[in-house]
Amino acid sequence: MTVLPTSLVGSYPQPPWLIDRDALHHHQPARVRALDLWRVDPKYLEEAQDDAVLLAIRDQERAGLDIVTDGEMRRESYSNRFATALAGVDLDNPGSTRDRRGGTVPVPRIVGPIQRREQVQVRDMEFLRANTDRLTKMTVPGPFTMAQQAQNDFYEHEEEVALAYAEAVREEILDLFAAGADIVQLDEPWMEARPEQARRYAIPTLERALDGVEGTTALHICFGYPAFVPDHPPAYEFLAELAASPVDQISIETAQANVDVSVLEQLPGKTIILGSLALNTSEVETPETVADRIRRALPYKDVGELIAAPDCGMKYLPRDAAFAKLESLVAGARIVRESAPAAARTE
Repeated sequence: MTVLPTSLVGSYPQPPWLIDRDALHHHQPARVRALDLWRVDPKYLEEAQDDAVLLAIRDQERAGLDIVTDGEMRRESYSNRFATALAGVDLDNPGSTRDRRGGTVPVPRIVGPIQRREQVQVRDMEFLRANTDRLTKMTVPGPFTMAQQAQNDFYEHEEEVALAYAEAVREEILDLFAAGADIVQLDEPWMEARPEQARRYAIPTLERALDGVEGTTALHICFGYPAFVPDHPPAYEFLAELAASPVDQISIETAQANVDVSVLEQLPGKTIILGSLALNTSEVETPETVADRIRRALPYKDVGELIAAPDCGMKYLPRDAAFAKLESLVAGARIVRESAPAAARTE
């Protein structure tokens, strides 16, 4: 793999002929299904989503990304497509929980054992693998986050909820690698949103989710989409603890909040997916700005331990701005790569 490769965190803007983007911007990230967002007749939706995935793949390739995702074109949010496909949840009578801002949002209500009934994203992975020759990454919602995004009316202890989700995620991850994934990323933003619970049982939950998994795994932790959580702190409350986790890569955001990256020194052995594009604005960074953001991490991580990426998913940006930002990401990474010592460039 290229030294200092480039990648999406997961999502890319869905085209307006596929999804109602105005409604998307005024809709909190869905925890239950939000079928009203789709603009295509259900009879043709899968075919339309396939076409949108092809657009996302080609944009990533044209921009020069080294690692390609499906852009999460088939999802109403990063988590609800998988979370609502599981047995043990009542979707007709949802529960509720508090979001990051203290508001109440509808969520799956757990009424029985959480179990994966069928493969959820494996066809997505097979379609991605068949349509690019670059390294591929598939994202899945993490078990800790799904447990926080549910109302538990069945399990005695909240730790049991997370471990049950972990088993469902583990089964999916094994199938995703079998379908050709090079990297599988678990999205765990609620580890930061609820750090006290994360300190109690996030690591055992990850260990359950990755038990027996062979393949490169990543974990994304963030402060939330800036469209809904605009004020990001300059430091994580839960990050250094992930040094004890079984994941290979950790995806963090540093661009918008100008996060203190000295914490990376506390994550030995972990490759860092370094958020180097701010997503709170459509303004396109220059390659030099991206390069400067990447260089901030170099006192704490070798260039060979970094992957350059946006801060988070790009789904709320206009597509033209997202594409231009990716071009700057690739160019900025190239600047850093070419200025690195020769030995580092050939790792």
